[in-house]
Amino acid sequence: MWIWKFQENEPVGRVCRLWNAAASTPLLWRSVTVGHCWIAPGKNQLPKTEQKVKDTVEWLAQSRFSQLRHFSLCHWKQNVDFVLEVVSRFCPHLHSLKLSYCSGLTASAFLSLGLNSRSLQNLNLQNSEVPHTQDHISEIFSLITFRMLNVRPHHKTMRNAADPPPGFPLLEELCIATASHSYMTDRDLMDILHGSRRLRVLDVRGCARITPSGLAALPCPELECLFWGQYFSSHSSSLPKRGFNLVTEKWCQTLRELDIANQMFTEDDLEVAMSFLAQAPDVETLRSLNLSGTKITPSALRSVVGQLTALQYLNLSSCRYLPRGVKRLYRGQGDIRQLLDKLD
Repeated sequence: MWIWKFQENEPVGRVCRLWNAAASTPLLWRSVTVGHCWIAPGKNQLPKTEQKVKDTVEWLAQSRFSQLRHFSLCHWKQNVDFVLEVVSRFCPHLHSLKLSYCSGLTASAFLSLGLNSRSLQNLNLQNSEVPHTQDHISEIFSLITFRMLNVRPHHKTMRNAADPPPGFPLLEELCIATASHSYMTDRDLMDILHGSRRLRVLDVRGCARITPSGLAALPCPELECLFWGQYFSSHSSSLPKRGFNLVTEKWCQTLRELDIANQMFTEDDLEVAMSFLAQAPDVETLRSLNLSGTKITPSALRSVVGQLTALQYLNLSSCRYLPRGVKRLYRGQGDIRQLLDKLD
């Protein structure tokens, strides 16, 4: 693999005719990632430089991005709206868009994407600062996948209950996992998912304020993957202690992957919840179960593991209510069946 580094006045296309032909081929530009324009610490971008950046982006969009499918913008602090508006106008095949550590984004960029990027199916706002634009997004997009990693939502000052937004009726995957403190509540989650009956994947890891009743109230009847693990000890005091059975009862027939690592549900509550999984009509559904750090007991574990014949991943690490020698990660049915012998 060759890695070439060119100065600003030495673009790839000027090396030779072959390089020029390769760089001019639209197929080469189906997936593009643009990093930030470096500026010395404490300095502002000069107007002439800023205009040159804009001209370059517009030229690329018009001359190279006709077949663009996947576009990522990383660490941009200004001109984000301009870039997205240009890309949306000249890239009709745009399928996925990722903004990583970007700021300065406004609703006008989403409006431009909605009006022009009709092929867009994946919007990732990982670690980016965005305004509260859910109403705008839901009105202009049909999103199948929506990821908001490490985003801290803020409540709107006014809510018009008489005219709620349409939501995301085609949404199949929502990720709002966070690596820091989360303010996401049951109400916030319902505001996003109130129209998402097709949801299959929900990732709320780190969201300590989400409750079992809040999850059970969601309108999606066929959830397949629920990631609800808590990986920060500072959250333990605010975690719910009961009600997990509401979740397993609702989705026992459809869940394929379930992660409740470090949740603080009581032993009795977990036993009831596990019984719903064990009594599901189709016990071959669940493939992955993460109970790491929970209060799962041998009796609760025995009832569910003995019935789930399709289970291939079982995490029991740091489960203090289990005997020594079984607190580990298990892979495959053979490994899991040996666990049953130890529990007996």
